[in-house]
Amino acid sequence: MEEPADRPSTAGQRLGAPESFGVSTLEPGLRPPAQPPGRQVSIRVQMLDDTQEVFQISQRSPGKVLFDLVCAHLNLTEGDYFGLEYQDQRKMTVWLDLLKPTLKQVRRPKNTILRFVVKFFPPDHTQLMEELTRYLFALQIKRDLACGLLICNDTSAALMVSHIIQSEIGDFDETQSWQHLLHNKYLPDQDAIRDKITDCHRKHVGQTPAESDYQLLEIARRLEMYGVRLHPAKDREGTKLSLSVAHTGVLVFQGTTKINAFNWSKIRKLSFKRKRFLIKLRPDPAQSSHHDTLEFAMASRDCCKVFWKICVEYHAFFRLFEEPKPKPKPILFTRGSSFRFSGRTQKQIIDYVKDSELKKVPFERKHSKILSSSSLPPQSSSFRSQVPRESAMSVPLADQPDSATLGHRAESNGSDKPAAVSSSTNGLHDAPKAPSSDPLQHRQNHHGTASAPDQQLLNPGSPASDDSPLGSPHVVVNGNGSVNDLGMGSIGGLGLEGRQLSPLTSPLLNEAGYVRNDDEDEARRKKFPTDKAYFIAKELLTTERTYLSDLQVITESFQSAVGKDEAFPDTVRNLISANYDPVHTFHQGFLKEVEKRLAQWEGRSNAHIKGDYQRIGDVLLKNIQGLRQLTIHLQKHSECLVELERVCRSSRKVETLCREFEQQRVCYLPFNIFLLRPLHRLLHYKLILERLCKHYPPTHEDFRDSRAALADISEIVLQLQGTMMKMENFQKLLELRKDLSGIDNLVVPGREFIRLGCLSKLSGKGLQQRMFFLFSDFLLYTSRGMTSSNQFKVHGQLPLYGMTIRESEEEWGVPNSFTLFGQRQSVVVAASCASEMERWVEDIRIAIDLAEQSTSPNTDLLSTSPPDNKLMDDGGAEQESEEELCGSRTSLERQGHRGNTTVHVCWHRNTSVSMVDFSVAVENQLSGNLLRKFKNSNGWQKLWVVFTNFSLFFYKSHQDDYPLASLPLLGYSVTVPSETENIHKDYVFKLHFKSHVYYFRSESEYTFERWMEVIRSATCSSSRSLPSTRKDLY
Repeated sequence: MEEPADRPSTAGQRLGAPESFGVSTLEPGLRPPAQPPGRQVSIRVQMLDDTQEVFQISQRSPGKVLFDLVCAHLNLTEGDYFGLEYQDQRKMTVWLDLLKPTLKQVRRPKNTILRFVVKFFPPDHTQLMEELTRYLFALQIKRDLACGLLICNDTSAALMVSHIIQSEIGDFDETQSWQHLLHNKYLPDQDAIRDKITDCHRKHVGQTPAESDYQLLEIARRLEMYGVRLHPAKDREGTKLSLSVAHTGVLVFQGTTKINAFNWSKIRKLSFKRKRFLIKLRPDPAQSSHHDTLEFAMASRDCCKVFWKICVEYHAFFRLFEEPKPKPKPILFTRGSSFRFSGRTQKQIIDYVKDSELKKVPFERKHSKILSSSSLPPQSSSFRSQVPRESAMSVPLADQPDSATLGHRAESNGSDKPAAVSSSTNGLHDAPKAPSSDPLQHRQNHHGTASAPDQQLLNPGSPASDDSPLGSPHVVVNGNGSVNDLGMGSIGGLGLEGRQLSPLTSPLLNEAGYVRNDDEDEARRKKFPTDKAYFIAKELLTTERTYLSDLQVITESFQSAVGKDEAFPDTVRNLISANYDPVHTFHQGFLKEVEKRLAQWEGRSNAHIKGDYQRIGDVLLKNIQGLRQLTIHLQKHSECLVELERVCRSSRKVETLCREFEQQRVCYLPFNIFLLRPLHRLLHYKLILERLCKHYPPTHEDFRDSRAALADISEIVLQLQGTMMKMENFQKLLELRKDLSGIDNLVVPGREFIRLGCLSKLSGKGLQQRMFFLFSDFLLYTSRGMTSSNQFKVHGQLPLYGMTIRESEEEWGVPNSFTLFGQRQSVVVAASCASEMERWVEDIRIAIDLAEQSTSPNTDLLSTSPPDNKLMDDGGAEQESEEELCGSRTSLERQGHRGNTTVHVCWHRNTSVSMVDFSVAVENQLSGNLLRKFKNSNGWQKLWVVFTNFSLFFYKSHQDDYPLASLPLLGYSVTVPSETENIHKDYVFKLHFKSHVYYFRSESEYTFERWMEVIRSATCSSSRSLPSTRKDLY
């Protein structure tokens, strides 16, 4: 065994002690008492990774000396969570007392092996500050699972084992994972859930060993048996029970079920008398029959004493601020035990680690075939900045001249040969590309796991190694056979400049276009990081590009259009320019910073040599603090919207000018929506930061900046939330006024929009399709007109004051029907399905309550109100087909008559949307590259896709000024393709409505989940009564 003094970096040096030998991690910075003179004795200690070490201690040394030597050997700062246990001469497992001489406890040191194990299990693993500590805890959980101590259901067991395997062999490979499970026993009944383990393992692509440890502890800490060590006992009636101790207090189990718990705050005293263990409780005034003392019988007095000691230590460790002081020695008689807890309490550990700012020290993962970032030698830090620290990877060797280091790294990747590498100007080297084109195989090949092309990493004797020009294993970075191409753009952010795509007449109805080669796409995809934080940052980049493009619609396109006409008032033009131009300028700079950071993160620049750039929180924090200066402009945006509406109402020429601008292809949404974009963008920043903070462990270097940025943006959102809600309602009323014909004074103070959609109205001619508009004070019903403007003609209005509602399916024999009883008239309507009826009934009842509470009189909105029976039959009114709604270029060019607004989509799809749905849609805007495929086509076409306003908009690249096509999603269903559809690709989702079927493919699991999430928000209607939980609906 290597002597501690020969180590270059020990726990003692980290704690600031003058010498490393025997430095105590229990009393940081202090030298331990010198070992008493006498002969040295060898003590064997088994570590958590099953290795054994021999330590030399003096005959009279206390247990503290041995424990400190073990911690120094491990370079362990947070050693107080651990302890040394052994079997005494009575075959009982006991803890080594740190204050008593070791050899008085371990009577036969030559025949005794002490085990270094976790002693105190904290409730939250985020309290463990160092990766080494979490790794040791993960090894303890692994041992408890294998021994059957950590009992849980099959799902939790499979998930925990999958994280253990991910930390040991890396990303999922079916053959390798199966073989690994055959040769390693993680659970007593492992064979029964082997398939479930592999299913879980395949979901952990890109997860580093450190992340796997973190996730393993996150699952384990929620289990009832986490950290539980059962001590058999009986109650007064003789019922067999078990006692245990935890951070909260003393627990009582029957079998493996917890039946009682006594919190430390309720316990007055713990004691034992012979073989009876006593718990004295504090009196409870609320319970007159409350027992003051609980008694449990254990097997022997020694069993009572062992359990009592660990209870005393648990209480002191978790409840006290500092180590208890020793009792004064009695002069004549002794009474009771002198035992006390020795060591730092949990609070002392946390405070010390926080104050010390300890550097990360490398350590070896004995069972892991991949290297974590913490196990890299310090000289490799210049390269590590290219790849996210959260991403598992095989380590590049080109910039390491030391042959010993090369040999060590090659061995840690499973090879017995040192890797010979060629030099390169940028410190990287080239290796042949993996020939496989199957995306599943590419995902399995990530980070140098045992895939077919890279089998030589784990099997140096395989024939594949002969392909290497130097006859040695290739080095794999980011999961493929070549290092990052520094000159290549990201698949999610950059188009294919220089490549002319085929004319895209319609990406939805026409299969013409550039069909992407799968090999090329997968090769590009594999070159970039796989960390979830990277894809969250990439979402920030892609949505920021769309947001800046939307701002340009206001600051450039609109200003250019109205600047040529003298009829447009200068005051309004200047007001818009003064409050939107600074925002546009600010976000231009912000976008450049984000693009630069993502380029550094992906390794497309040499800036990574100067620092660590696998984070985005610092960029967000800096710019959100700068965004505070723009709050005064953001508060003026409501004034811009109101003033623009005022001049449109007062001047027919200005109104025509704005309507003509909305007909331009660059204005792909109602212009008022663009005016709300800056306020909506604040919500996007907040949600992105929430996802980032949820992903990062508190110990991550980017967590502090992300959390600070989240606090700042939350404050800004809270400040502007009232203005935002009023503007959204005002904008929606303005938009609906354009869709309605024969109505006056729709936009009045105090009126709220609630829901719009299709219902069938029962009349003398039977059921007729009508479009209903629900507001806070009245209900409108309309039919689609045949005018050139495609407006909906109002048939009548129903004041909500005094209205009642009753389900009337049995009365009229019409499914999903209900009757509205107003003061003037009654109307019978039917919804398309039961869920639609429930939404309408619930929202109408809420609207009735709002009308009852309102003090403002109802205004008659109708300029003309012809009787319903004199109106034309709506049967021939539907001139625009579903194909035209899905049609790309056609539908966009026909926006002059507002042919694909939300109202028209609801009419054609026979559905409805509420104001809550619009609010959810505001939060769930997304942009990025997707590959699209038709039902009967073979190739995939790359498109830049923007999701907003319940629709997908399609571009050739993010640099296009206007979309080429759009697809309204209301009424569509989003699912995952079935096996029978033969879509043998990863991250594919399917959109279908009637006979229309489209497949879309994303680049990673995170982006796949995000697209599914936002599309579900558009295809699943929400109820108005659940605005606070609307995110849970999808």
